[in-house]
Amino acid sequence: MTVLTVAALTLREASRRRALLAVVVLTAALLLLSGWGFSRLAAESGLGTLTSGQARLAASQLLNLVMFGLSLIAALGTAFLAGPTLSGETESGIALAVLARPVRRSAVLLGKWLGLAAFGSGFVVLAGLAQCLVVLATVGYWPPRPATALALLAGQTVVLLTLGLLLATVVSPMASGVVAVGLFGATWVAGVVGGIGEALGNEGVARVGAVSRMLLPTDGLWRGAMHALQDPVVLARFGAEFDGFPFLGEAPLSAAYLGWAAAWVAMMWALTAVSFQHRDL
Repeated sequence: MTVLTVAALTLREASRRRALLAVVVLTAALLLLSGWGFSRLAAESGLGTLTSGQARLAASQLLNLVMFGLSLIAALGTAFLAGPTLSGETESGIALAVLARPVRRSAVLLGKWLGLAAFGSGFVVLAGLAQCLVVLATVGYWPPRPATALALLAGQTVVLLTLGLLLATVVSPMASGVVAVGLFGATWVAGVVGGIGEALGNEGVARVGAVSRMLLPTDGLWRGAMHALQDPVVLARFGAEFDGFPFLGEAPLSAAYLGWAAAWVAMMWALTAVSFQHRDL
């Protein structure tokens, strides 16, 4: 009951923060701009400039690009919500008032994690579904496995949220958000570098992407989501020509990698619990 109560309060608090307004505005702007862009793509197809097949392929790749923007907005939102929710309450003394009662720190931490995870995952799923509907309405393209893609994007959000909570137990709220988003971007860049290394046959450079995806699974989950969103004709038609392209998922994620991502979240949460347990209030 303590965990569920804290989760509900955290979810309510997150919905009242100004960061939510910024996330909503950015998401609405992204949906409007992408809707206009996809409508122009449909117009080009209608005028005969593009065939229906070419428009479908272009829509598939543009959807991956737009979804990356959506995942970046989610990353910013969750990273900058995690810090104030945990570290901010500790610095303001609110946590001391709550934990003075017979409430375990681990229960409070788990409740906050569940509340923020529900908030971030719900946002990604709703916004991602809205984007897929925009593409369907404008171009007539529907991704092959949207449920898988949205689940992986939600998992990416949970990974970054867990990292943000861990950082919030050792640094200030603002610093935890900046570091979490910085690591998110660095991992994505490392994944792009690794993809280029694979395309060029350079094992040393390719290993950069593989190692980064193990250290922080956000990029790996993102690539799995891209594969679930893209038209399978892209790989079949272009093959090696698209090797190293940053918005193309060449293969679905393995069960072993999904297991590693879940284990990573569990390990980081355990470290967060240990760090929070020893933090002075």
